[in-house]
Amino acid sequence: MPFASAPTTIASITSQSDAAAFRTLNEEWISRLFTLEEEDRAVLEDPFGHVVGPGGDVLLAHEPHSGTAVGCVALLAYPDGVFELAKMAVAPAAQGRGIGRRLVTAAIDRARELGGTRLFLGTNSKLAPAIHLYKDAGFVTITRDRLPVVDYYARADTLMELR
Repeated sequence: MPFASAPTTIASITSQSDAAAFRTLNEEWISRLFTLEEEDRAVLEDPFGHVVGPGGDVLLAHEPHSGTAVGCVALLAYPDGVFELAKMAVAPAAQGRGIGRRLVTAAIDRARELGGTRLFLGTNSKLAPAIHLYKDAGFVTITRDRLPVVDYYARADTLMELR
């Protein structure tokens, strides 16, 4: 069986090596396209403290043969069953294989498992493939006043929520 046809596995973060992969995958695309903000640094440097501890999760997609993390997504927990889908990344070499789609589906399912009643995200209009992926998953565009948070990423010019 060719290596590329073997499916990736998606699982919750469990180790410091998972945390390092989460940080590396996100720093690559954020630094290439935007500027790392203070909130980015806090979440990426300590996903156990900033994501998992408060009731969220980080999901990682791993190659089955090598165990290499090739994608990730975070679910940040807010009060009243609200979650943010954040920090989604797929390694450039692994893009185009459906990993992002599988991560979004897994994140939606995991948010429900965690008791989520609302799921939102912020992205940027430069990321058209991601926006298309979110729309396919059922997310709709919302206005900034619909956000459950006051201070939000400067780069987030497209806000969405799953209905």
